[in-house]
Amino acid sequence: MKDSVARSLKEGSELRLKMAETMSAEIATAATAIAKAFKAGRKLLLFGNGGSAADAQHIAAEFMNRFLIERPPLPAIALTTDTSVLTSIANDYAFDEIFSKQVKALGKKGDVALGITTSGSSPNVLKALRAAKKLGMTTIALTGEGGKAASLADIALQIPSRSTPRIQEAHIAVGHILCELTDTILFKDVGKR
Repeated sequence: MKDSVARSLKEGSELRLKMAETMSAEIATAATAIAKAFKAGRKLLLFGNGGSAADAQHIAAEFMNRFLIERPPLPAIALTTDTSVLTSIANDYAFDEIFSKQVKALGKKGDVALGITTSGSSPNVLKALRAAKKLGMTTIALTGEGGKAASLADIALQIPSRSTPRIQEAHIAVGHILCELTDTILFKDVGKR
């Protein structure tokens, strides 16, 4: 049992080191795009399924409330939280429409759409990224190595792994880094770390 724990922790650590070598520029680009949108009075829409839905909510909460410093709230909305909207769209249309219809209703040119999909293949995430692009939103895909999401997005944050648990762990780490960098860009003279 102890060996299994050590192996999982080591895999996660090795993946983070690989990400530091291969993804730092893309993560910084994504944070800059998010900060630019917030500075222009635009918003961030986040979406994903299952654990990725929870990540969308977690990241949105960090922006909306605070992360490491005291600062004004930032307009980040997880499209995964309104059960009435989600179930009515899924029931009346299709499950693959649950995010794209919300993007069409809430998204505007200059906003940012952040689609989270471990596989890179979630049909509803892909459809929402396409809808966001049509509206002139900046699109970010937070994904693993596979699927089509990365090729649909303006900014692809592809975790270099095919292990679902390790990808999910890395996704929330990237989310925290996006929050930290965005805070630094927008509020570098506010508060202390």
